Amino acid sequence: MSDATMTGTHTVETLQASYMAQVQRRRLYGGLTLLIFVLLMASGFNVADDRNAGGFWEGLSQIGDYPADVLSEAWDKRADLPALIAKFFPALVETVNIAAVSTLVGAVAGLILSLLSTRGLARFPRLIPLFRRIMDIMRAIPEIVIALVLIFVLGGGPVPAMIAIAIHTAGALGKMFSEVAENADLKPVEGLASTGATWAQRMWLGILPQVAPNYISYSLLRFEINIRASAILGFVGAGGLGYELRNAMAWGPGRFDEAAAIFILLFGTIVFFDQLSSRYRNRLTEGHTA
Repeated sequence: MSDATMTGTHTVETLQASYMAQVQRRRLYGGLTLLIFVLLMASGFNVADDRNAGGFWEGLSQIGDYPADVLSEAWDKRADLPALIAKFFPALVETVNIAAVSTLVGAVAGLILSLLSTRGLARFPRLIPLFRRIMDIMRAIPEIVIALVLIFVLGGGPVPAMIAIAIHTAGALGKMFSEVAENADLKPVEGLASTGATWAQRMWLGILPQVAPNYISYSLLRFEINIRASAILGFVGAGGLGYELRNAMAWGPGRFDEAAAIFILLFGTIVFFDQLSSRYRNRLTEGHTA
């Protein structure tokens, strides 16, 4: 009996020692990984700082100068801000239109790509890897890169921005849509297939009613992101509010009041659509859960 007890105790001690050795090994590997990451970040920062026209540490003390100049001039000309906001409102409408159209086009394309790349639902199962790689490429290339290429081909304006954002949106939403569709119940699809329904009919009647709340929720979230993206693309000549902001900032002192008005418009628009879409997303999610 004592031998069995000693053997059991020895086994427990051996397991504890093995477990502690694994924990120490993981901590060591984690520490080494963190150290390598810190070294890479430090070396990368030094390389970037050396290539910078100025210098991070030298310019750090001046980081608040530009916002202070903008706010100071905007405060001195605060009486002109309402008129400036009205002046740039059409550019804001153009920015929102770019975001809305690109979201709609990207969501439709992402929907088609997601159904074609989802296991158990795909019309051409052998082509699932192809459609997935297409979505990977579409969301891997930044919108600004696509926009610069399209501006070179099509010229400046809202069309290159819309196409660039729509391509990136299709890749991003297609990935999320596909993950949602993979969790859909296939019984309605099987029932429709037994009645001779086509693939499009099975998707429309069997899958979309299940995933529509999540799809709309993701699309609304993407619409918020696309408003910011369309404003950023304006800096490269893609039109909208970002283009006006670039011009105001490029002129420097004397037009900082215009930059402030554009910032107010952009900030207010982003907050408004963020709250609006969040409200509808919560409704859709709660309704779907219920």
